[in-house]
Amino acid sequence: MRWPLLSSLVEHEDDIIAVRQRVRGLAERLGFGVQDQTRIATALSEIARNAYGYAGGGRVEYGLDAVEGGQILLIRVRDAGPGILHLDAILEGRYRSTTGLGIGITGSRRLMNRFEIESVVDHGTMVTFGMRLPFGSETFTGRRLTILADDVARARTDEPATAMREQNRELLRSLAELAEREEEAQRLNRELSDTNRGVVALHAELEAQAALLREAGALLESQVAARTAELAAANARLLAEAAERERMEQDLRQSQKLEAVGQLTGGVAHDFNNLLTIIRSSVDFLRRPDLPEDRRKRYMDAVSDTVDRAAKLTGQLLAFARRQSLKPEVFEVGACLNGVAEMLDTITGARIRVRVEASDRPALVRADLNQFETALVNIAVNARDAMDGSGTLTMRVAAGQAMPTIRGHAGSRGPFAAVSLADTGSGIPLDVLGRIFEPFFTTKDIGRGTGLGLSQVFGFAKQSGGDVDVTSEIGRGTTFTLYLPEVSSEAVEVAVADPDAALSPAGLGQRILLVEDNLEVGAFCSQILEDLGYAPEWVVNAEEALARLGTDGAGFRAVFSDVVMPGMGGIELAKALRLRIPALPVVLASGYSHVLAREDSHGFELLHKPYSAAQVGRVLRRIIGTAPSAPEPPEHG
Repeated sequence: MRWPLLSSLVEHEDDIIAVRQRVRGLAERLGFGVQDQTRIATALSEIARNAYGYAGGGRVEYGLDAVEGGQILLIRVRDAGPGILHLDAILEGRYRSTTGLGIGITGSRRLMNRFEIESVVDHGTMVTFGMRLPFGSETFTGRRLTILADDVARARTDEPATAMREQNRELLRSLAELAEREEEAQRLNRELSDTNRGVVALHAELEAQAALLREAGALLESQVAARTAELAAANARLLAEAAERERMEQDLRQSQKLEAVGQLTGGVAHDFNNLLTIIRSSVDFLRRPDLPEDRRKRYMDAVSDTVDRAAKLTGQLLAFARRQSLKPEVFEVGACLNGVAEMLDTITGARIRVRVEASDRPALVRADLNQFETALVNIAVNARDAMDGSGTLTMRVAAGQAMPTIRGHAGSRGPFAAVSLADTGSGIPLDVLGRIFEPFFTTKDIGRGTGLGLSQVFGFAKQSGGDVDVTSEIGRGTTFTLYLPEVSSEAVEVAVADPDAALSPAGLGQRILLVEDNLEVGAFCSQILEDLGYAPEWVVNAEEALARLGTDGAGFRAVFSDVVMPGMGGIELAKALRLRIPALPVVLASGYSHVLAREDSHGFELLHKPYSAAQVGRVLRRIIGTAPSAPEPPEHG
């Protein structure tokens, strides 16, 4: 024990009464109630009586010990007797003694919070027991503990007769308490009996209610079954109606698709027929042997310009679908606007004034320059028609702008270059404004336009990582704004266009491997290469090209290949040659390739069909001029 208080000897019968009185007084000073005082005193008197009766006497020690959250009163009784032979049986309640040994131990054990016993045969017994101090009691340490020990030591014990009378009074009080508890138990039994009768009545009522619930449940089940059947029938009708609606929607979509195809067919057929008319008429005149040179040049220029216009039309067809392959380059938007403005003067006419308002700082973007210029022209043509040939077209560029929310799509902080074209035309009605970017949509008569101009603007903006917005006010005009992501001038160098190369022969007999599956295009391209001074050799597929080149290039200075071919395509061929002969340049040519549209040219030179002889000459002059004289075969070790 942590805090011992005092000890007492048990040598005579009267000492048993004395230790009982002493521990009762100690329990009272520690704050125990009357019943707990009696329990502690009774337990000690029983253990002390065993020590006196079976061991001839012993010593009683009183003290306090610490427990979680408080203290406990501990009492230890030691004797030097013969020990307890059947201790385990006594503690388990299996031992029956004629002398009463064990009854006091088991009884005391039930009364205490803590009870420990150690017994060694022929060496004595030590019993330690105690009760936790009531919750909220003061802690006894230091001076308070010393005062408590002194008070208990000075307390006088009564004479045996007086002590016996006190025990009798305690017994009477206990008997009175037992009588009260018995009366309370009888009262509780009566209440329990009444409660049982109430429970029986309640059970009968619950049984009746359960019967009613079972009847209601059966009725509900029948109603649910009927309702389920009704719902199943209604659901079947809904499914049939949904299937019919889906079929009707498919028919409507098909009808709209056919209508769009009709619009496209009319517009494209009209435009292409016009272009073909110019080409055929020019060719017919060029066949005349007596045609003057100035008129011959005029017709040749007309054919060349018409081919360019046809190429732009096919580019618009691909642009609105966002499927054309772009050739992005870095350029300054303001400088480009100034160049386009001069061209727009011719397109819009003399009565429309074209103004350019540049940004206070350069606006660099990375996009396809040709497609950018085409987008500006398409917007300008719509503005020209809206102004009925008279008004002002203002082109502005603002750098470092944020892109707002457009058609429900979230905006972005950018920075973006905002390129706007504002006209003073009639404006666009609200019901038309939401459809102007739709493919084939046009307010013009069939044959007057394809409805692809603004679709090209939309496709170009989206493919370039930006968007296009439009605002309009009836009678005041319309403003289109292109948002294109800006690039840093420190991170990217602005691309400079190559000067036009002359059509005079640029080759010196260098061997060029031509890969083209179309016989007409292959023959014509071979003629172009010969006229440019090269020595072309023509194969019709990629597999034959790989066999002809071998592992060292076979002396060829470049490969000129179509992209879309049966079997291995041009991009696959170029990739294979990049691994096999890295120093051999490859030029790809294509009118359209889904691979190029989905990805890019993979770092190879790319010519868009229709290409000119001058374009072929510029590309070959550039790549062969930087290529080694002859590719060397790889080393084998």
